[in-house]
Amino acid sequence: MQKTGDINGRVADAPSGNWVYRILPPALWPYAQLARWDRPIGWQLLMWPCFWSAALAANAAAPIGQSPGFLLVYHLFLYFIGAVAMRGAGCAYNDLVDHKIDMAVARTRSRPLPSGRVTRFQTKVFIVLQALVGLLVLLQFNWFAVILGVLSLGIVALYPFAKRFTDWPQFFLGLAFSWGALMGWAGLFGSLSLAPIMLYAAAILWTIGYDTIYAHQDKEDDELIGVRSTARLFGDKTRLWLIGIYGATLVLMFLAFALAGAGWLSYVGLLVAGGMFAYQIAVLDINDGEQCRALFLSNNRVGLIIFAGLFLSFLLLVF
Repeated sequence: MQKTGDINGRVADAPSGNWVYRILPPALWPYAQLARWDRPIGWQLLMWPCFWSAALAANAAAPIGQSPGFLLVYHLFLYFIGAVAMRGAGCAYNDLVDHKIDMAVARTRSRPLPSGRVTRFQTKVFIVLQALVGLLVLLQFNWFAVILGVLSLGIVALYPFAKRFTDWPQFFLGLAFSWGALMGWAGLFGSLSLAPIMLYAAAILWTIGYDTIYAHQDKEDDELIGVRSTARLFGDKTRLWLIGIYGATLVLMFLAFALAGAGWLSYVGLLVAGGMFAYQIAVLDINDGEQCRALFLSNNRVGLIIFAGLFLSFLLLVF
């Protein structure tokens, strides 16, 4: 018998042809859905600030004879594994906190917890297992980076509650999702400087921008159940807000690159990303949920372009 909100074991807001449903046995689908493996955009957006920061640190290290070489590649691999694990743990934790809210929202009521395909106890066990993978990854870095990584857990724990007490939950998401902008630099240098702090601030603004677009999908349901968001706060002025938010993102990234001595290709990547931001703002229709979702997803390409500019810039500095 099909559970309430269950769509043949799938969820409403994820591609039904995802690899999860082709490779994993059906018994594991609910756990893959809890971790959002069928929606990779989450771990991708968590990963890019880590990649940016590591590549920016490599740009800074190259001219002073500390070219990280293979260490950078190894760190990028660790950040990939860590992003998948911690995004999965964070999503499962968020689903625990939002269990009742998800049952009231059309887009989320088919998720594993509200549909009854997993229990709260099973979810908690799955969170612990993923967190242990994240811890194993974190312990591969220097102790400064380890402590810095542990400090992020407080923000991660607070984020799911933010929508209940502030109109700016996207800011708290930015604090959590952008932490990698500090980690990449700390993982290489064992310290922080103004450049990664500027990059962190830029990544926070980027997160507020793309998640505001995303939140416009749910604004009617959110209003009915009292969930707060920047989408509801900005309303019809969202486009103007995005001009300011994305504009400030680019300025802060430019300053971070300049402070770190990044090569010219990093600025080319930033220019292309600026064009992609402009496109999002120009075509945005806040009343078209499908378009909002597509524009949100396009930010994975923004992250990739910025990283590509930084990485290619590093290669030019080395070779």
